[in-house]
Amino acid sequence: MTYCLGILVRQGLVLAADSRTNAGVDYISSYPKLFDFSVPQERALIICTSGNLSITQAVVYTLERDLKVDATPNLHKLPTLYSVARYIGSQIRAMQDADRPWLEKDHIDYQCSFLLGGQVGEESPGLFLIYSQGNCIRATAETPFLQIGETKYGKPILDRTMRYDTPLELAAKSALLSIDSTMRSNLSVGPPITMVLYEQGSLEIRHRLLLQAGDPYLMGMRKHWELSLREAASRMPDIEWNYESPPEAPTYSDLEEQ
Repeated sequence: MTYCLGILVRQGLVLAADSRTNAGVDYISSYPKLFDFSVPQERALIICTSGNLSITQAVVYTLERDLKVDATPNLHKLPTLYSVARYIGSQIRAMQDADRPWLEKDHIDYQCSFLLGGQVGEESPGLFLIYSQGNCIRATAETPFLQIGETKYGKPILDRTMRYDTPLELAAKSALLSIDSTMRSNLSVGPPITMVLYEQGSLEIRHRLLLQAGDPYLMGMRKHWELSLREAASRMPDIEWNYESPPEAPTYSDLEEQ
């Protein structure tokens, strides 16, 4: 399992991912899930992956290969971020078409999903979720974040903190809190955590972060958040209980009389 998220705000983008792919009793493995395909001063392209590892690795390998051989199309030739998203979707379909019969034969889940965030040339920054079927949706001002993988534990924080006009630095803090809350509730999500922050119009990634297990900032953030939640809960108004006992349920004799 994994957890990746992207946040689109007026000032730019934040993308973050954990690195855990297996959390068995005696076997824990980690693989990168965030990839930078940017060309400074031309385009910023960040991809996050979730799902069947063999499929996602094959897709990333194909994207890298197409760049090396200067294939048409490739990530650096397409004119818009949407066309990049569609190109990635076509590669997902191609890999699944090749491997699906054999994976289905052994009842192996072949589904996967990708996040794509960045900016191409003069167009506005964008954030896309690319589904296993190859189609995609885009983040909007009304829905400024997208998630893939184990999403449910980290979503409440984003629901309560993220708006399109949220400052970019606060968006980055919320992203880390979202991942940390997921790690706290689900062993299948874990460090190292990778995160990038992209400033609108810069056309390059200037801010990167890698947090290992036990990182002092991560531990300090977790402690600060937990203490703040406890304090906020203790300061909530008292509950106004509106009755002393629940209504009495009808007895069998009452039903017979009716």
